[in-house]
Amino acid sequence: MTRSSDFFLSRQESTPLIDVLTTLKNKPDAAFYVPGHKRGQGISDSLRYLLGEGVFQADIPELPELGSLFAPDEAMAKAQILASEAFGADRTWFLVNGSTCGIIAAIAATCNPGDKIIVPRNVHQSFIMGLIVSGAVPIFLNPEYDPIWDLTLSITPSSLEKVLKENSDVKAVFLVYPTYHGVCGDIRSIVAITRRYNIPLLVDEAHGAHFKFHDALPPSALSLGADLTVQSTHKVLGAMTQASMLHIQGARIDPQKISQALQLVESTSPSYILLSSLDGARQQMALQGERLLTHTIELAQIAVENIKKIDNLGVLEFTEKRPGFHDLDITRLTVNVTALGISGLEVDDIFREKLQVTAELPMLSHLAFVISIGNTKKDINQLINAFRILNHSFSSSPDLPLSSAPHPLHPSPLKLSPREAFFAPKQSVAIEQCIGKISGELICPYPPGIPVLMPGEIITSEAIAYLKKIQKLGGMITGCTDTNLNKLSIILN
Repeated sequence: MTRSSDFFLSRQESTPLIDVLTTLKNKPDAAFYVPGHKRGQGISDSLRYLLGEGVFQADIPELPELGSLFAPDEAMAKAQILASEAFGADRTWFLVNGSTCGIIAAIAATCNPGDKIIVPRNVHQSFIMGLIVSGAVPIFLNPEYDPIWDLTLSITPSSLEKVLKENSDVKAVFLVYPTYHGVCGDIRSIVAITRRYNIPLLVDEAHGAHFKFHDALPPSALSLGADLTVQSTHKVLGAMTQASMLHIQGARIDPQKISQALQLVESTSPSYILLSSLDGARQQMALQGERLLTHTIELAQIAVENIKKIDNLGVLEFTEKRPGFHDLDITRLTVNVTALGISGLEVDDIFREKLQVTAELPMLSHLAFVISIGNTKKDINQLINAFRILNHSFSSSPDLPLSSAPHPLHPSPLKLSPREAFFAPKQSVAIEQCIGKISGELICPYPPGIPVLMPGEIITSEAIAYLKKIQKLGGMITGCTDTNLNKLSIILN
């Protein structure tokens, strides 16, 4: 069945969850079920002013007409089937705890305690949580690194092949595709390798939910043969924050194990407002996705071409395939600002406070901007103008040591599994005394949520230097007990 078939489009016009929720919202019954606000009648005046009553009238629990998230029938089952067809999966699960719960469930469903899983070091912190829940043991691979852009790329097929030859008992491979900056690795070759070894490929595709719907974008992970993908439908499509999807295909992953694992990490009181937003986002992309994304790509191209013309700025572009960099999502705009003599974190402050522009991800040397179906030509012009004003305000200062902190994501020795470290006794000590000790904390700048230190890992001077650099320049550090970074939690010997 092709996406353009009349039969497909006819089915995709349906919105089962939205239709039933609309009917229930307008049903004049006396509600003696939760939530306690009783369809908006009991909300505070401040909430009524902020959101109105409509959203609360649709805040309805798992009534029979809707079906259950954990035993899907009725509208819920129909909505997930339509999503699987639209995104090219054999089966799809709606997620209301974000992609985080999908990633944790994916690991728990494919790995038992002590099982090995191969993973790039630039994973989101949710993966580490999945290791803690499942008891799986990571084999970390160094992703390729671009020192000019200070960007972590993807792992390479050759590095994966080498580790698989050395570890015959690996149970799964985990891949980030695309990265936060839209960089895509050679997933086609990686799929060929995992199939040869008959192990499942799990993909964190949080930032690639739109790939399926336009040929000018990188191919989706499922279309290239991945066994499982987790997508943040809210990040680049039209769903509400916290609403994501998990997709599987093939026979290497047991769907029942996915369902069981999701019960560990999802609320037993799921929001049908969030779930219906997934239903609506799916319908929108199935019927209008190519047109909407064509406009989005045009906006991104306008931004790229105009920002490239501004002195002292660089724009990340895909020129040719190289290790770890096989493709690029053009709707993810990354702008290098080091030639201006200020950090991306400082630029973000200026943009937010003075120019009414907010980046998705400011880092030391660059900023990333998400251009999606919700952006307008006015947004793009405002962004371009902000960079023009910025360029006129700052002169080049090549002595600024933005990259003086060594890159922190090279794996340091893992002395304990993340699960063992999570439950081990810990002690808080001065940060200067932590080097060489075993980390008891999951510490990362956020976003992007890539851990610099994780439980069970040896604390290195490079990691400490990087965290201090981020903190000095105004970045946010999460996961540390002492938010001032004067102390860290270490594992007691």
